[in-house]
Amino acid sequence: MSSDGAKRGGAVAALRRRPRLTAIVSAAVAVVVLGGGAFAVGAATAAPAVPTSTAAAEDNGATGAVTSTATATPTPTPTPDPRPVPAAGSAPAPVRTCSVADLAADSRLGTFLGEVRNATTGEVLFDRSGSTFARTASVMKVLTSAAALAVLGSAYQVPTTVVKGANPGEVVLVGGGDITLASGSSNIYTGSASMLDLADQVNAAWNADPSTAGTAITSIVLDAGAFSGDRWQPSWNRKELYDGYSSEVTALQVDGDRASPSSNVSERSENAVLSAGEAFADALGASGATLTEGVAPAGAAQLGQVLSAPVGTMIPDALLRSDNTEAEMLARLVAIELGVGSDFAALQTAIPQALARYGLDTSGLVIADGSGLSDDNGVSPDFLTELFVKIQAGEGELAIIRDGLPVAGVSGTLAGRFTDSPAAGSVIAKTGWIDTGYTLAGIVNAPDGAVLTFAFFALDDVGDSARTALDALTTGVYQCGNGLSTL
Repeated sequence: MSSDGAKRGGAVAALRRRPRLTAIVSAAVAVVVLGGGAFAVGAATAAPAVPTSTAAAEDNGATGAVTSTATATPTPTPTPDPRPVPAAGSAPAPVRTCSVADLAADSRLGTFLGEVRNATTGEVLFDRSGSTFARTASVMKVLTSAAALAVLGSAYQVPTTVVKGANPGEVVLVGGGDITLASGSSNIYTGSASMLDLADQVNAAWNADPSTAGTAITSIVLDAGAFSGDRWQPSWNRKELYDGYSSEVTALQVDGDRASPSSNVSERSENAVLSAGEAFADALGASGATLTEGVAPAGAAQLGQVLSAPVGTMIPDALLRSDNTEAEMLARLVAIELGVGSDFAALQTAIPQALARYGLDTSGLVIADGSGLSDDNGVSPDFLTELFVKIQAGEGELAIIRDGLPVAGVSGTLAGRFTDSPAAGSVIAKTGWIDTGYTLAGIVNAPDGAVLTFAFFALDDVGDSARTALDALTTGVYQCGNGLSTL
């Protein structure tokens, strides 16, 4: 017999000798058996209790004893999953089948570049070499105006000042860049300052000073040093001056140097600074005074000052009439304010730097001037349509440009165009014309409610008929609206 068998025999004999112990043991066994059965049933019909911690479960298993009575947790009634909701479908893509391909292929457009963009979504709807950089003609004035608003702000005013000279009987007329200054009481420029007012201030201050009262002003020094470098951009055709479309770029002049102050197109002089000096001498009543160019002495006493109209007033003037001289003034003032120079070369840094403030990618821009007269400028239709999106939205102070642009068939350089077009009154745009191209760029309010921005260049061997072709193409874009196809 094994040691295990001997142990079981001894236990039975002991129980037989102690009948009461036998009864107790038997009862205990019954409890264990019945309890085990009850546990088995419970395990089959109730969810198991979740132990409060892993350590507590392990302790109970180690002792083999039940330390507490668990209350059975009712089995939860399952909740059916909600019916799945289909995801919202995306809006159907616009059907774009309206083509202006034939209009864009018009031979009158010469070498054609163009792009049309939805101003709300930013989507390009039409593209013909839109990423190509080329000369813009006067559409460049839109870039110059946007740069001026970004850097100078709409409230900026340009001073023209007079100070005492270094010599007896001498005053210095200091130009701050205001080419709109009127030689008389007014000129073509809205809200221009008057040389007559400036002369009145100077005479009053001169006579109020005991050291000069009763003496004559015999010498006038003309300080035009605010602008430096060439006064005529080397790539410009000099005939623009004689034909009356632009003056020299100087910081001191009157009436935009026009021979006829109230005429948009008027012959300009060979020396805008000298012409301004002659007008000032006449206003002072000192027509016999000598006129020389020079520099104001440092710390000289001020005798008078007048301020131009605000930039926010000058920009619509420059855009509506396409005023080259006014645009060059604004461009040069931007460069000076940014501290990058005061000559033509400074514009290549100044204008892109200013336009970058609108979040535009200005890489690739070539800026030779502020007016667009130069063939050396380089701007892409793509850049222009993006800029016009911001103009349409009125970002910053760009609403001044939007509200100041010529309206087709109504105002400015577009007053005589689109007269028989359904797009009349619904296109606002800047025109451009130089010997080697015609351009048109702006905003179209289409009949289907779409707002589009566009930029069209007709370059190289083109004539006046290119304008008619550009207007027809723009009218086609207007009629297509958001249904415009690039094909």
